[in-house]
Amino acid sequence: MMRRLMAAILMLLAMASPAVAQKRIALTFDDAPRARGPFLTPDERTARIIAGLRKAGVRQAAFFVVPGNLAAPDGAGGEQRVAAYVAAGHVIANHSFSHPALKAMTADAYLADIDRAGAWLQGRKGLRPWYRYPFLDEGGTDKAKRDAVRAGLAARGLSNGYVTVDGSDWNIENLAGAARRAGKPIDMDALRDLYVETHVEAAEFADRLGRQALGRQPVQVMLLHETDLAAYWIADLVAGLRKKGWTIVKADVAYRDPIAKLRPDTPSAQGNLLEAIAWEKGVPAPRWYERNTLSIADPLFRARVLHEGP
Repeated sequence: MMRRLMAAILMLLAMASPAVAQKRIALTFDDAPRARGPFLTPDERTARIIAGLRKAGVRQAAFFVVPGNLAAPDGAGGEQRVAAYVAAGHVIANHSFSHPALKAMTADAYLADIDRAGAWLQGRKGLRPWYRYPFLDEGGTDKAKRDAVRAGLAARGLSNGYVTVDGSDWNIENLAGAARRAGKPIDMDALRDLYVETHVEAAEFADRLGRQALGRQPVQVMLLHETDLAAYWIADLVAGLRKKGWTIVKADVAYRDPIAKLRPDTPSAQGNLLEAIAWEKGVPAPRWYERNTLSIADPLFRARVLHEGP
């Protein structure tokens, strides 16, 4: 009798308690196999990313592949590097063949580029039916083109490999590369801290935006690139996220969130999905994390990493 009474009390307490917040996020990397960055060879970078994800206990990240990169000067061994990610438990998906901007070409030509990448990816282990738009460009203000490509993806069995969290890591790496080429001293500890802090803040911003636009916490998808910075500090980034209460989940889990089925209708189709949802629902700007504005991000890099004045 006492056990049944205690069970009933615990059930009532559970029903009365508010739902526990769930901050879940998947990690995704664009442009594999990417050209070399400022610090590492492509082979070194891949090995370090795999080791960093393993150290951080990340069971599955997604790598969005641009097969046309194999023909570039740093493309040698790229097929093996992509296969190494899969062998480590991660998954791959289509990021186009030549990384074009949809705004710069016809829908038919754009879909042909997707097909060319699909032909290279077909039959490979770890392949998922996701397509990520280069530059997150879904056609800008051209709604007819936007809808034609959306229909073309659906006809090919591909879904949008969207993102909801973006810290413009490509820009941080570009700035580091430019500084290195110029022979400027780079404070590597400060660079690590800026990289980690930027992406943790971007995730926190997206969590707030999701609550505001959806009234709930969607599973977030972080946009990263296959960079030297990720190779150095992906484990530090994961630790920073966990310190803020985030759970790292598989990309397979993230793309089962209900927002995966949404097709926001906004005046311009470019950017991350959560921004578009918020725009469609009338959430006022800014709907994007501030460090994605380069006039804010670049001076911050110069001050903190290069210790340059304004």
